[in-house]
Amino acid sequence: MKRRITALAMIGLMTASVLAGCGGSDSAAASSAPAEAAASAAASEAPAEEAPAEETEAAAEESEGDAQVLVAGSGEKGTINLWTFTDEVPGMVEKYIEEHPDFGYAVKSTIIATTEGAYQPALDQALIAGGEEQPDFYCAESAFVLKYTRGDMEEYAMPYADLGFDIDKEIEDAQIAKYAVEIGTNSSGQVDGLGYQATGGCFIYRRSIAKDVFGTDDPTEISAIIGGGSGSWDKFWEAAATLGDKGVAIVSGDGDIWHAVENSSDVGWLNEDGYLQIDPKREAFLDISKNLTDNGWSNLTQDWQDAWFADMKGEGAKPVFGFFGPAWLINYTLAPNCGGTAVGEGTYGDWAVCDSPIGFFWGGTWLIANKNMDESKKEAVAELIHYVTLDCTEDGLQYKWANGTLNGEGGTKDSVASGTVMAKSNGELEFLGGQNMFDYFIPANDYATGSNLTQYDESINQIWRDQVRAYAAGEKSRDEALAAFKQTVSDNLGIESAE
Repeated sequence: MKRRITALAMIGLMTASVLAGCGGSDSAAASSAPAEAAASAAASEAPAEEAPAEETEAAAEESEGDAQVLVAGSGEKGTINLWTFTDEVPGMVEKYIEEHPDFGYAVKSTIIATTEGAYQPALDQALIAGGEEQPDFYCAESAFVLKYTRGDMEEYAMPYADLGFDIDKEIEDAQIAKYAVEIGTNSSGQVDGLGYQATGGCFIYRRSIAKDVFGTDDPTEISAIIGGGSGSWDKFWEAAATLGDKGVAIVSGDGDIWHAVENSSDVGWLNEDGYLQIDPKREAFLDISKNLTDNGWSNLTQDWQDAWFADMKGEGAKPVFGFFGPAWLINYTLAPNCGGTAVGEGTYGDWAVCDSPIGFFWGGTWLIANKNMDESKKEAVAELIHYVTLDCTEDGLQYKWANGTLNGEGGTKDSVASGTVMAKSNGELEFLGGQNMFDYFIPANDYATGSNLTQYDESINQIWRDQVRAYAAGEKSRDEALAAFKQTVSDNLGIESAE
């Protein structure tokens, strides 16, 4: 077998050809969204109004090559270095400094977009180089976070317990979803990273279509019709056939189902020896994609492309019943692309959320502390990380974000990491016809698993989906698609198949 370290060397080159990154230095795109989001500015996934833009008196902005650098805080006690790929976490840090004027540190945020594969190599180099300019804490998204929590760069991560947290109690008190903890746990069983946004997925559907085809738009009844929470796709395909008879596509494209399939599989792309493996649930996606194509149950779109967005406003080839996704898909993708901003405009207000047939998550960003940071900064870094990831009080960032009050009333409400916070928050959205989305996203977060990720998912997923589309379109046989997938992974990433 070729050594897996080859994949680390290739990852930057491979990522350049993938729809990578979640936003850039000129966007407040949600770092919690998946890499594909950067493919379109229309899919901006972060609460721009929730990432505070007001600069503190000491704040400054400068450019360092391809990186954007934001500096906030007085700096009386020194400077803390934060590395990330959007300006969302720097905005949260700035909010903390604004609310805690005695914090005393300046926070220098280096923002390098994940597009063109730029972020990971730059972060790796900075961590390895060490010194005064090394990151004191840094962000990693779901597409590559395992590289930093229990992969090739794990050695730089400081366990949260070493930051002074009673981490097991804090996680229990905040009711952080199990999948998020699993992803942030290192190879020794210690928590190295946590996030601030929960990304468990539901099925998000059109109310008007539900009434027309099924006679009801009630989320409980629609959940039953599509097999919500059953762990099986059987009822979903029955619903697809019923919708198809009415000239309605159940989803826009196969990508709408892939994210649910990918993150509900029992094992990841690599076995314990580092060889490529294909979980039967993921292999079944070949049949799922072909069934959608052959039966006309989708509009054959690709996520993050114009036709996908057109389906959100009801302007596609066929009406589309729904999309699988977390709360960020509602707020930062469906809403901006629904064709309106008030009930009656486009599809605004014609949506609801119900249970997915299978549990999954999609996206997320984890905050990680550098174990090599100057000891004098540790307490301050711990303050910032706690504020973003674990504070479940009504004065905390997550409570204000969940309720849309971070910068005053009327902001975007979002699904946050703390189930405790969501349980005491108002998640009613006009976009969802007044439905409280937390009624479904809280259990969705508990329903998801994070045990099936690898640090190479971003690249392998793209190769897989290319081959699945070729098979579904009749361009390759099933065996040809599988063989091409394995060969391309070997050629591009140096990872051989277990078979």
